[in-house]
Amino acid sequence: RYIDLVKKQEIDYKLNAMVTHLSDDKEIEYVTPTEGYVHIKAKAVILAMGCRERTRGAIAVPGFRPAGIWTAGTAQRYLNMEGYMVGKKVFILGSGDIGLIMARRMTLEGADVLGVAEIMPYSNGLPRNIKQCLDDFDIPLFLSHTIARIEGRDRVNQVTIKQVDEKMKPIDGTEKVFDVDTVLFSVGLIPENALSEEAHVNLHRRTKGPIVDESYQTNVKGIFACGNVLHVHDLVDWVSLEGAKAGKAAARYLSDEIKQEGRTIEMVAGDGIGYIVPHKVNPENISVALECMFRVTRNLKNVALAVYRDGELLKTVKKIHLAPAEMERIMLSKDDLKGCKDNIKIQITEVK
Repeated sequence: RYIDLVKKQEIDYKLNAMVTHLSDDKEIEYVTPTEGYVHIKAKAVILAMGCRERTRGAIAVPGFRPAGIWTAGTAQRYLNMEGYMVGKKVFILGSGDIGLIMARRMTLEGADVLGVAEIMPYSNGLPRNIKQCLDDFDIPLFLSHTIARIEGRDRVNQVTIKQVDEKMKPIDGTEKVFDVDTVLFSVGLIPENALSEEAHVNLHRRTKGPIVDESYQTNVKGIFACGNVLHVHDLVDWVSLEGAKAGKAAARYLSDEIKQEGRTIEMVAGDGIGYIVPHKVNPENISVALECMFRVTRNLKNVALAVYRDGELLKTVKKIHLAPAEMERIMLSKDDLKGCKDNIKIQITEVK
């Protein structure tokens, strides 16, 4: 559908193109097989580079480095797009959605998935994926467990998992050993922000993505960010909607319709909230309402979201269930922001 829209609008696009440099004055360098090296100067830039998988090296799993160790996304590509089975006896570390989906996919292709280990006391995947990908196929999920060692010379042949304590440290005496020929890692995604850093875009310590305002504009005027490069999403629907918002904002910027000066409100993540996007707001750029996207830091039931304006309670929204794996959102009207001098804070409170 989006490809058809691009063609209908006669928007120029480059295939097999890689951007090698982006500066803070919006100068872009890219290379393609047909054009070679190209240098252009843009009036506005939208960062939409997506994210990449965290690898074994990022979590420092002890052991050898034999064949048969994959990130879940790479295994997914080999199986779904190239038609290659990556293994027959599989163990998965991490309960992210890609890992859960691959547990089912490998099972359907005839592999024996021996289990999924998750270092947290809860799964990081969507509830429906836990039910449809693990429970329905009797694949065990080991919560509060991690891989302690990988064995094998030419090919992986064994993994040892251990239970972890509240400080995520492996507990001796809790070992479980599995004979395998394949290990899949589904241990999180990282926004791909090498170009953002080149352009001196400020990154958020929690999301690892750019810090943006209500228009999805970064600290560098004319550079916007959206999708998984901004913060990792659970559903592609949110990515698409965010891309549309950033596109409209960039068009408004080119028409000088975005107010760059004026009062700025900070969005503060309180107790139980990991982060909020946007991170700051200029109320003068809000026409009707502001959509705030956020994730919670732990599984919660029968709680309320409390919204404070400059320390005073503005409103509460009851929630039956909240989980870190699921993106949440809350709408703030223009009137909610009216009169705010310093910050809007969102936090978890008990239902009274």
